[in-house]
Amino acid sequence: MEYRNLGQSDLKVSAICLGTMTFGDQNTEAQGHEQLDYALAQGINFIDTAEMYPVPPKADTFTRTESIIGTWLKRQPRDKVILASKVSGGNRKLEWIRGGPTAVDRDNVRSAIEGSLKRLQTDYLDLYQIHWPERNVPIFGQYQFDPSKEKQWVSIQTQLEVLAELVQEGKVRYVGVSNEQPWGVMEFLRVAKEYDLPRIASIQNSYSLLNRGFEFGMTELIYREQVSLTAYSPMAFGHLSGKYIADPQAQGRVNLFPGYAQRYTKPNVQPATAAYAALAHKHGMSPAQLALSFVYHRWFVTSTIIGATSMLQLQENIQAWQKPLSAEILQEIEAIHLRYMNPAP
Repeated sequence: MEYRNLGQSDLKVSAICLGTMTFGDQNTEAQGHEQLDYALAQGINFIDTAEMYPVPPKADTFTRTESIIGTWLKRQPRDKVILASKVSGGNRKLEWIRGGPTAVDRDNVRSAIEGSLKRLQTDYLDLYQIHWPERNVPIFGQYQFDPSKEKQWVSIQTQLEVLAELVQEGKVRYVGVSNEQPWGVMEFLRVAKEYDLPRIASIQNSYSLLNRGFEFGMTELIYREQVSLTAYSPMAFGHLSGKYIADPQAQGRVNLFPGYAQRYTKPNVQPATAAYAALAHKHGMSPAQLALSFVYHRWFVTSTIIGATSMLQLQENIQAWQKPLSAEILQEIEAIHLRYMNPAP
């Protein structure tokens, strides 16, 4: 396994991060622990979760994922695990989380961190992330900014000030953002520098063969500002496994949770997926190996967040790290990309 610095922090994270959003819904506690044990044995030291998980978010499962990780973490050497979680904010109707958080403000953040630490059975988080922006911004499959939806929101300075309190108290080592846009990243960096507040170490955004929007401006930004991308959904909600091509009713998240993840219902998702699957088979690879290896080895991806519902899936996902793509395959990927440009933004 390869280890890389997370932004300008001193955290050395594995190039693969274990995502846990299935724990507590699609995976039991025992299965979650098995995945965590296996990942750690393979050299993965980076674990990502959120107070909202498992996904899709539901009132009767909220917080289960962190609790499952907590019963595993208490028997691990804490300094061997880099643990990341996220605070939920406004812009989504999640009434069961603290009565429906309307903002990333002091009360919500402090309440969220105390709950997460208790469930995770630890005194601190290595990385604490704002799960999504609370201001008016296109997220989760939206792709157009609409000024008519402007509203009041807690300033980025105020958000960083409460995160600074957590850092000073030793409850959080570093901070990050998720599902952010270029303006937001630059504003977090500007405000941190101007007011001597914590600098974001990372941004966790969706990135896959079907969603390469991050390449449009963000790659230069994170390169020049030394902010790390932790890429989530490299398998595009399971679409890039190719299983829905042969059987649209195949067992998986798409059919278990219909209507969730709207970005994958767009017109060119299916033809693009079929083209990438055919390319993988042409070169003797599984579609999953092609999709994961592509993301793993992008120069701007610090760590790729993978998730699985079975040990077989997890093993295949990790093994894809050992299969870097040839220049020929990368050229063929670009040809498909130009034909089906960013079908799932």
